[in-house]
Amino acid sequence: MNIEVSDIAKSIEKLRSHPDVLDKQNISGTYRHLGKTVSSSVYFPEDRSKIQLGDDAAAIPQQNNGHLLFASEGIVPHFLETDPWFAGYSAVMVNISDICAMGGLPIAVTDTIHTQDYEDSKEIWKGMLAASEAYGVPIVGGHTCYHSPNKALSVSITGRATDQLLTSFDARPGEALLLAIDQNASYYKDYPFWNASTTTSPEVLQKQIELPYRIANKKWSSSAKDVSMGGIIGTLCMLLYSSEVGAQIDLETMTKPGKIPWEKWLSSFPSYGYLITCQQNKVMDIQSVFSEYGINCDHIGHIITEKELIICHQKEKIKF
Repeated sequence: MNIEVSDIAKSIEKLRSHPDVLDKQNISGTYRHLGKTVSSSVYFPEDRSKIQLGDDAAAIPQQNNGHLLFASEGIVPHFLETDPWFAGYSAVMVNISDICAMGGLPIAVTDTIHTQDYEDSKEIWKGMLAASEAYGVPIVGGHTCYHSPNKALSVSITGRATDQLLTSFDARPGEALLLAIDQNASYYKDYPFWNASTTTSPEVLQKQIELPYRIANKKWSSSAKDVSMGGIIGTLCMLLYSSEVGAQIDLETMTKPGKIPWEKWLSSFPSYGYLITCQQNKVMDIQSVFSEYGINCDHIGHIITEKELIICHQKEKIKF
């Protein structure tokens, strides 16, 4: 659907001040405390390589080659209070996406849950277990407190990857920028969440999470990030920051469901969504892998040297 350039400009202006997009951009401040790397010699004295901080998951090199992946997610209290089942489900689901975004496969999750009593936790547990069963990733332990005045939930995950990682640090100028999103979905209640998870069979979900691993190990890409809170734009800003590059994207090449406003779609959190960069001659190969499972994969732009994000629509170019 074509819309006026002025409407596009208004949409982009709304995105600039969107709280979820701003949150993604502000994450970079964390590096002032942690730095950007840690020496893996803490774990393996003979290995002096660096573990890069700020990716979807930490990739810890192993002595027998490959990587151990480790990630965690915390759930905001308001979400736990208003929709405890889906909050529990999401806590597991988003951790799995973080592992997949690294070109890895999930192993298991643990949780830390605080509620007032056992009854207060039941819906959270039901949601976590539903996601665990749907994706085939077991919950193997954690910490539980049933005498907390407030609800709190965080989930951690381990995964494995070969030496062929997908990272947020390896996007290169000249590469194509792809966006893979499962369009067989709808918004979940009033949340900015494009839900293709709870309505998809476990058999399909468990095949879908293997696709970035396949792409990584065919060496078709070395850079990816899962689209999360802050949506396509917020996540892309994080990818560009980590890789110290820019991008130019064209909205006319991006599939958008129905009459959803651009500012809503570009800031939405899809249950299955990945930004991937690759050499131009690998675009169709990657698209074919996603199309096997009905996942739309658009070639939405390319990586540029200048550290800026340019959003194009028709003849208009707007710097974000």
